[in-house]
Amino acid sequence: MRNLTRLLCLYALLLSVTFAESLDETRKKAVAGDARAQSNLGLKYATGESVPKDSAEAAKWLRKAAEQGHAAAQFNLGLMYSNGDGVPKDSAEAVKWYRNAAEQGIAEAQFNLGVRCDNGDGVPKDYAEAVNWYRKAAEQDIADAQFRLGVMYDNGNSVPKDSAEAAKWYRKAAEQGHANAQFNLGLMYANGNGVPKDPAEAVKWYRKAADQGNASAQNNLGLKYATGESVPKDSAEAAKWWRKAAEQGYAAAQFNLGVLYDDGNGVPKDYAEAVKWYRKAAEQDIADAQFNLGVRYYNGEGVPKDLVQAHVWWNIAGAAGHESAKKNLAIVEKQMTDTQKEKAMDLARELFAKQPKKK
Repeated sequence: MRNLTRLLCLYALLLSVTFAESLDETRKKAVAGDARAQSNLGLKYATGESVPKDSAEAAKWLRKAAEQGHAAAQFNLGLMYSNGDGVPKDSAEAVKWYRNAAEQGIAEAQFNLGVRCDNGDGVPKDYAEAVNWYRKAAEQDIADAQFRLGVMYDNGNSVPKDSAEAAKWYRKAAEQGHANAQFNLGLMYANGNGVPKDPAEAVKWYRKAADQGNASAQNNLGLKYATGESVPKDSAEAAKWWRKAAEQGYAAAQFNLGVLYDDGNGVPKDYAEAVKWYRKAAEQDIADAQFNLGVRYYNGEGVPKDLVQAHVWWNIAGAAGHESAKKNLAIVEKQMTDTQKEKAMDLARELFAKQPKKK
């Protein structure tokens, strides 16, 4: 996911107007009440251009321009309230100024207002209102808004669920280079959802998103190479993409990479490396990884043999419904002392307590 704050700051700069006039001339006009000059002076203080950077002073001048109805200043003042930059952080105040700018057609303000309505941040949660503002911004080619509008149609949030309409908006954003939209469009081609099923087209969009660092796309591209669907089967290439996703913390890719090391498929066989990746996935509640990690502890492969740890991970996987883990748990318990069993139960309870609560 792109850094939204960074993106919006860029928009703020794009909304500024550059004039071939001196700082003194700009200040003189601003003091005299010229809204455009006040907005420009505010941006100079916000960016430190020709003056010492001073967020409070920036907010002061942007407010003067905003109160005169200057749309770009209203948007930029909304950003400052959103980020707590030069003013106290205040979501409701950010919404107020975004709305003023949005109603004047500022696309970035329309998008930000849509996000606030979508999340119920500074305004009551209202999907219909979010869709309204997303659409306005999307029609002005804001890729993030196009993506969000696609999500609304995908999920049926305040609009009829419509996969074809979702695909339409995902495509618009994807063609602008929006990685999440590229991934979602790839999924739609993979499943034939809203578009004809086309595995090759899915690979195309997964690759575009994966090249931008989208972990979900990297994982799915790895799966394509592992199975040879629409690409030549290539375990080394699968390992490459799963590693990229795994290093971003993507649990399924961590497990898949562990399996490759376990089997020596596309990478050198390495039980210790398999254990490393199984553990990362296991700690994210992937039951198959928990089971495999238990197997490695039981056999002493990649780790010292440890019946207590085998019990711990099979216990956790079994609690998640993993049938093989339940069977192995019964086997290992017969080989353990009461003290070992008690220790294993204590460790499992500690791990259960650390797991995020499922909603």
